Amino acid sequence: MLRILKSFSKRILSGLFRKKDSVKIGFYGPPNAGKTSLANIICRDWTGEEIGTVSDIPHETRKVQFKEKVEIKHKGKTLTFKIVDTPGIATKIDYEDFLKYKLKKSEAKKRAKEATQGIIESIKWLDDMDAVVIVLDASQNPYSQVNVTIVGNLVARKIPVLIVANKIDLKKADVKKVESAFPDYEVVGISARKEKNMEEFYESLFRLAKKI
Repeated sequence: MLRILKSFSKRILSGLFRKKDSVKIGFYGPPNAGKTSLANIICRDWTGEEIGTVSDIPHETRKVQFKEKVEIKHKGKTLTFKIVDTPGIATKIDYEDFLKYKLKKSEAKKRAKEATQGIIESIKWLDDMDAVVIVLDASQNPYSQVNVTIVGNLVARKIPVLIVANKIDLKKADVKKVESAFPDYEVVGISARKEKNMEEFYESLFRLAKKI
C-alpha cells in the first residue's frame, strides 16, 4: 500500500511541475521602441516568417499579434515559445500627433482610436503571459511615466521580466542609465535594426524562461 501511495504521489507531483509545451512571452514597451523589430528577428530566425510590419510612424502595431510554436535552440538547449507582440503602451494618444507624419486627419483619428483600443487589449493579455520582455529605446529617458506604469503592472502580477535596451547603435543610447532605472531586473543592450548582440539576448531569454 505504501508503495502504491508513493507512486501515486510521484505522478501527481510530476503532473504539477511538468514543463510547459510552450512558454508565452509578451513583448511590451512604449511606441517605436522596437518591439516588433525584435519579434520579427526572432520569428524570422526560427520560423522563416516575420510577425508584423514596422514603420517610423508611432503605433504601427495596433493589435496584438502572435506566432505559435517558435522553437529556439541555444547552446544545446531548446525551448518552444509563443511570441506575443503587443501595441505600444502610451498614457496619452492624440490624433494630432500623427498629422506631422503627413497622415490625413481622418486617417490620424482612426489610428489614434485603434491605438487606444490596442493598449487596452495589451493590458488584458498580461494575465495570459508567462513572462514579459520590455523593449525600451536606450536613447530615450527610461524614467518615463509609461515605463514605470508597465513595470508596475508586471510587479503587481508577479510576472518574470527581461528588459531590452534597444537602439544601442544610436549615439545617445545609454544602457547603464536603463540599468540604473530598473536595478531589480536583468537588462540586455541590443540593436534590433543592426541585429547586434542577439546572442546575448538569446542567453537572457533562456534565463528568463527558467524563472517561470
